[in-house]
Amino acid sequence: MRDILERLIKGSISIDDAEKLLRTQTIDEISNIAKLDINRDLRGGIPEIILAEGKTNEDLSNITKSMLKEKGRTIISRANKEQLEFVRKTPPKNSIINIHQKAGMCILKMKDFNIYDTGGKIGILAAGTADIPIAEESKIISEEMGCQTITAYDVGVAGIHRLFPPLKSMIAKDVDVIIAIAGREGALPSVVSGLVNIPVIGVPTSVGYGFGEKGIASLMAMLQGCSLGLSVVNINGGVAAGVIAVLIANRAAKFRNKTSKKK
Repeated sequence: MRDILERLIKGSISIDDAEKLLRTQTIDEISNIAKLDINRDLRGGIPEIILAEGKTNEDLSNITKSMLKEKGRTIISRANKEQLEFVRKTPPKNSIINIHQKAGMCILKMKDFNIYDTGGKIGILAAGTADIPIAEESKIISEEMGCQTITAYDVGVAGIHRLFPPLKSMIAKDVDVIIAIAGREGALPSVVSGLVNIPVIGVPTSVGYGFGEKGIASLMAMLQGCSLGLSVVNINGGVAAGVIAVLIANRAAKFRNKTSKKK
């Protein structure tokens, strides 16, 4: 990096060339098992999230330790009980570990790592109790990125009266974006997006059986939703929804802060 900056100062490369070179320096290779994108958070606002699915316990542990060393925090998603227990038993020194069993997630941080409040606000709605693990994925990602979350679970359309108090609260608290999670016929996001002037992210879950099982019916219903202002992620995409919500909320908060400073 120093070499690139010196070449830029001397005028031997352009700003665009320096940017390209710096981007290529952000990959850290761990043996032959993984190439970590160390500075993804600097480019895209979100750090690399380690997907535990398909990894051995040892590989997951090695990747986790390397990311923790470089960035001071590691976020692991889609981990099974065995993987979570293995990571719990082998934490690096001076680190803090938080296991989120229901969401299948694990957060490791060095003791001096701090999360700063960005001012972003995210509402999270889950239609049924079975949808809560996916909602928790979104919540964890949102809070790790410095956003405030307001959650309401088991507020699906089968008892639609349950939806209105928490939705009213989210509007009153001026959330920047709402994540609406539902399985079966996936109606909740369409209903919510028809009631608010806030961006809504729909997350279909694999809750459901028979025709359209495993989230297919809820995904198709959300994609066919007639109310505008609704975007949709993949089935069980709680992490993906959380990331999109964070980008929206943090960008909104950034411009709010700029506006308030000018006043």
